[in-house]
Amino acid sequence: MQNLETEKFLQKLEDSFQKGKFVKLTLSKPRIKQSDLKNIIISPVKLKAGLVMHFVFRYKTRDEVKNFSIEESLLQLPGFLNNEFFNADMYLEGENHRLLFNRKNEAKVLIQKVDIPAPLSLEHNRIKERVIETYGNIWLRELGVLNDKWQVRHEMKDKFVQINKYIELLEPELLRLESKDELKIADMGSGKGYLTFALYDYLKGKTPLKPVMYGVEHRQDLVDKCNDIAKSAGFDDLHFLNGTIEETDIPDANVLIALHACDTATDDAIAKGIKGGASLIVCAPCCQKQVRKEMEVPGELSGLLKHGILLERQAELLTDGLRAMIMEVYGYKTKVFEFIDLEHTAKNVMIVGRKTVLEPAKKDKLLQHITHIKQLYGIRKHYLEELLGM
Repeated sequence: MQNLETEKFLQKLEDSFQKGKFVKLTLSKPRIKQSDLKNIIISPVKLKAGLVMHFVFRYKTRDEVKNFSIEESLLQLPGFLNNEFFNADMYLEGENHRLLFNRKNEAKVLIQKVDIPAPLSLEHNRIKERVIETYGNIWLRELGVLNDKWQVRHEMKDKFVQINKYIELLEPELLRLESKDELKIADMGSGKGYLTFALYDYLKGKTPLKPVMYGVEHRQDLVDKCNDIAKSAGFDDLHFLNGTIEETDIPDANVLIALHACDTATDDAIAKGIKGGASLIVCAPCCQKQVRKEMEVPGELSGLLKHGILLERQAELLTDGLRAMIMEVYGYKTKVFEFIDLEHTAKNVMIVGRKTVLEPAKKDKLLQHITHIKQLYGIRKHYLEELLGM
């Protein structure tokens, strides 16, 4: 049975569609966590036969695309809203409407006034769905990713790909933290803020999570600029702080992020996350030099690693591999994977650790394994071990 709030929401959708003010509708947060269908994105498209609703069904491993008339769409949407998803975000010219359901299937609608124009084009071949919206996106424009027409600048296409890929990779990890009333995030070494803004924007606008986020950056000019942009974008719970990774503490952070922190700065960030009991640690290391200086290649590997580039890569593998193992010693279940295609950036390894409970026997075995690897390569100490007092 359709409730009153859902009826009002769908009526607003129909009216906006007919008046050309409808931009997009996103259905998210599946009611059944095991569902293959992650979300549905609906936007207006102009075909030869007329204006239709363009549905993108996003499953875990594929996308399916279908077009429906407004009448057909209005017949299908109640089922999706009442049975499949908890959240529905409708973007209109001048305002956003958010329909939220709780576990008792009670609904409420939140309305936000925004400065978003109607779609510039409804041509079918120009529609391209993204995790991060571009229409009216103030922070993307102010950081130079978009032009004044809310289009991605040609020279920033790779950066925009990286931003969206970053959110897609972190989404399943972060949504597992949805029980938190407030999600406190520390982004250590936030730089120009592209990925910091992206994550806050996504969490605030498309998830039930309540993010309070801090970007830590040692360059004061970038801190000032990012704080000004956050204020302009209406991101009240996004703050940028001046400081280094080593010296700055964000107490009680649920999530700690360090992207492209150079050399041992990555270890400083991981250590802070472990000591602070962060539920999730995310890092993308670069410039791994500390282990390389200590390595003494044994005889059986000297021929294999006599070439400088191979020795360098082996040092990087050892550095990040030991980081993941050390995190596991402290009860973090880790994953190491490619962050973004090498076509877009050479710094493409990401380590993600989720806090779990580790059995003592497994901890002892891990410590023995770490010791054996260090002995094999003549490594006295990994810097992360020193930070943690191992």
